[in-house]
Amino acid sequence: MKKALTLFAIALLLVGCNPKKEVKLIPAENFTKEVDGKSVSLYTLHNGFLTMQVTNYGGRVVALWMPDRRGSFEDIVLGYDHLDKYLNNNGERYLGAVVGRCANRISNGTFTLDDITYQLTKNDGENTLHGGLIGADKRVWDVVSSNDSVIQMHTVFTDGEDGFPGNLDVTMSYTLTHDNQFVIRYSATTDAPTLCNFSHHSFFNLKGEGNGTIIDHELQINSRYMTTIDEHIVPTGKFSGVKATPFDFLEKHRIGDNIAADDEQLKNAKGYDHNWIMDKTKSKEYAWNATLTEPVSGREMQVWSDQVGLQFYSGNFFDGKGIGKCGKPLNIREGLALETQCFPDAINHENLSPKPILRPGDTYHQICIYKFAVLPKEKK
Repeated sequence: MKKALTLFAIALLLVGCNPKKEVKLIPAENFTKEVDGKSVSLYTLHNGFLTMQVTNYGGRVVALWMPDRRGSFEDIVLGYDHLDKYLNNNGERYLGAVVGRCANRISNGTFTLDDITYQLTKNDGENTLHGGLIGADKRVWDVVSSNDSVIQMHTVFTDGEDGFPGNLDVTMSYTLTHDNQFVIRYSATTDAPTLCNFSHHSFFNLKGEGNGTIIDHELQINSRYMTTIDEHIVPTGKFSGVKATPFDFLEKHRIGDNIAADDEQLKNAKGYDHNWIMDKTKSKEYAWNATLTEPVSGREMQVWSDQVGLQFYSGNFFDGKGIGKCGKPLNIREGLALETQCFPDAINHENLSPKPILRPGDTYHQICIYKFAVLPKEKK
């Protein structure tokens, strides 16, 4: 009897030390404010498995909760718990945001289209990154409609904004499906030839924000080739095979296995900040790009898209200046981004195709899907 009581007491102690974590929503009033004459709000989407909070400031995913094998929930994206922290941000700029009108880097902040050369605003040394000084992430999107599982947003980039030509009319939707997919759809039209290449920039950590780095996550990328980069993290216009290099994720393995390898490209980016060329089936609307797994919790995320490129960024430039929702500094490699997009700087390289060009009369479409699941524990 005494032994049984002792075991019961130990069990209670273990339960007390390892309580299941529940979803903790950010109060909507933390994001209720007028910015640039427009109303900003916080919206909550859920499907019983995933709970996501989104603000129309930059179309940002502020929080995304999912369970582990034990049914304990964690918020698996990095972010802030108050709008003011995004507006007065001294850390990573693109937390959870949509980026564009042209995602990734444009070398020297310039490009030529139809024999006209355009000078863009530079916000990444000599380069233009993710649309320039304003970009999609620093604007208040109009909310067209929203319900428990879908939010649709709209904005217009004006002609000359950040140096880009044309008025670009963009509609974007976020959907949580019944089978645990986070689906992003973009559509856009223009009244003049311009660049159009959007992407989503959530920083994921399947352990949960504040619970350590992503170097023990396992990653698989459906790609045999990548675009090489120079010392400014801009593509050289050349391709290289990934086989037997630090960029070989054809088979799933730890992100940290090769991140410190003596490779010139890794040194330039201080880790992974590279674009992989997707192996695709042309007959399908979209294809599998990558799978990210956190083996301890069992959380898994697949990435599917209709785009030709996938940018994998391993959070190399987090410096601890930003304090996340969990109250802890956001330190180096505590989150990663998997961004589906057209090839970076493709407009400036003959060998990189297709080009991210949109013309009047055409419509830009893109779909990106993050599929979530919890894997059963492997039997030994």
